[in-house]
This record gives sequence, C-alpha cells and structure tokens, in this order.
Amino acid sequence: IGIKYDVTLPVAAGALFVAIPYSISLFAQWLYGWPNKPGYKKYIEALRPRIYRLTKAVLEMLKYLQYGKLYFQWKSWYKNVDSNNKYCVKGITYGRRGIKLDLYHSPTLGQSGSGSIPVIVFVYGGAWGSGSRSMYCLLALQMAKELRASVICPDYSIYPKGNVLNMVQDISDSLMWVRENGHSFNLNKDNIVLVGHSAGAHLCALTALFLVEGADELSIEQFQQWEIANSIKGIILSGVYNVMDHYQHEKMRGIEYVSPMHKAMDGKEKFDYYSPTVLIKKLNKKQLKVPPVGLVHGTQDIIVPVESSMKFSNILTSLSLPVSLYLLPKMDHTKIVTDLMAPQRHFYHKVFDCIKQEYS
Repeated sequence: IGIKYDVTLPVAAGALFVAIPYSISLFAQWLYGWPNKPGYKKYIEALRPRIYRLTKAVLEMLKYLQYGKLYFQWKSWYKNVDSNNKYCVKGITYGRRGIKLDLYHSPTLGQSGSGSIPVIVFVYGGAWGSGSRSMYCLLALQMAKELRASVICPDYSIYPKGNVLNMVQDISDSLMWVRENGHSFNLNKDNIVLVGHSAGAHLCALTALFLVEGADELSIEQFQQWEIANSIKGIILSGVYNVMDHYQHEKMRGIEYVSPMHKAMDGKEKFDYYSPTVLIKKLNKKQLKVPPVGLVHGTQDIIVPVESSMKFSNILTSLSLPVSLYLLPKMDHTKIVTDLMAPQRHFYHKVFDCIKQEYS
C-alpha cells in the first residue's frame, strides 16, 4: 500500500500541475494561436521552450480561483434589480454601434443639483478581447461613493468584434453621450475624468490623445472632438502604453500567439500608431494640451510590468506634461481592481487613497 501511495501521489501531482496545464496550453495554441502559414511546423513548435512558458502562464491563472466569492457577489448584485436600481441605471444604449453602458450614482449625492455632478468614465481591461461592464458593478458603485461622482462603465467592441480603432471610437462615443445626454442625469458634461485598467488604461490614453490630435479616424467633427478633449479634466491609469514593449513581454511569457493583442491592433505594423508613448511624441506644441495623468501601478504586476508606467511617466515629464506616479508595493495586476470592489478587501484603502489624491 505504501509503494502504491508513493507512486500514485507524484503521478497525480504531475497530472495536475504539468500534464493538464500543458494540454490546455497545446489546445489554446492550436485553437487560437499558431499562425496559419505554409510550412509552419506547429508540432515541432509544441516542443519548444515557449510552450512551457505558456504552461506556466496557465498555472498562474489558478490564482483567480481566490476571486470565486467576489464573482458570486457581483453576479448577485447586478441581477438584483430591486436593491440596485436606486443607484444604477443599466443598459443605456450609446454610440454609433448601439453598445450599452451602465451609470452609477453616488449614494451620498443622489441625483440632486442641476448638471453639477462630476463624471468618471471607467474603462475595464481584458487584453482587448474579453470583459464586460457587469463585471465591474461593485467597483463602479464604490468609486461613485468614494469620489462623490457619477460613474459610467461602457462596454466596447472587444476583439474579434472590433479592432483597437473601433474600441477608441466607442470610448469617444461614451464621452459624447455624456455631453449630449448627461443633463438628463444632472451630470456635469464639462467635468469628466477617465479611469482605465490594463487594456482599458491603454484605450483611455489613446482616446485622449486621438481627441487632442483631432484624429479623422474617430469620425467625429473637429469642434466636437475639441469640446470632448476639453471636458476631460484628468486621466487615472494602470496599464499598457507601449504596444511593442508589451508584445515583447508577451513573447517572454509565451502567450503572444494566444493573446488577442496583436490581432486587435491589426498586426505589428500598427503597434507604434496605437502606442500612446509614441503618439504623444508626434504631437505639436499646440496639441500638447493633455490633461493631468495619474499612473498607479503595482510593483508585483507580472502581466503588465511596472516599467510600463515608469517609462510613460518619464516621457510625460520630459514633455513638461503634468503626471503623477504611484508605485504600490505587493500589488499585482488583478488586485488593483478587484480590491476596489469591497471596503473589506486588503488593498481597498491603499488604492483609493492614490486615486483620491489624484482625483482631487
């Protein structure tokens, strides 16, 4: 019995921690990742070190099991119409593609006043290929409470439904919605702050720069772009700002073929065009009216390294643009948003203190 136990335990552990993740990695590569090119030897590629790095990335995803309770909490809250309709207006159609957004009111403010409530537009992440507004209902509600503002959380055209340009257009449309319809909810259309995480941070930064530049690709009248850009009073971000740098990081982790990023960007040739760190250097002095930027990043982030924010901060500083950098020890990529969903979570006050300082 002892011999049998000694054999089966390592076999079971090997299957759990090696064979199963490796199989998942192979399947993910086969389904989503490997380039469909003549002569590409995907079966030989499956034995190269990169597949083992991808397997490690799969194992890292096991940590998301700790958010199981939080998952059921936000699911329950979002479905509970009787209790949350007082503070949330769900499923408002906006923009050229008829996408939905949710609007959260601060319980401490109600809806009193006349167009005086400041607005926060929160753009979630998800590697440009996943995520939904419902997942961030608890975060949006807490943000509305803590900052005494109304919070808008829009969906956008994630890949493969749309590319990055479509996503930026959608975020721009959500800002346009505030300007055109905010009065119905007593929102101050001239007092908007953008908050974004991960891919959402990239989209916020890119949207602001496109608006400042007056980009034709947004398909919005120039004077309207100018009005929207001037209504953005600040940007608070934690994410990706140089696409090529992030692609190199994805390669190091072995996930570049599985990740939707390069597909959402329409290929490597568009990486610079969609990189805020590159785009901002091309703006002339008249266009460098970028709102103040607050960068918040965890030092233990392995999905988007802290260097992403540090490099962006250095570039903004070199251009004499207003920027603040908050580096949070022991903080990883996920907790910086999940811990904003409930006051009892470990980093709730630490992250909100940074956001409040920048927001004020």
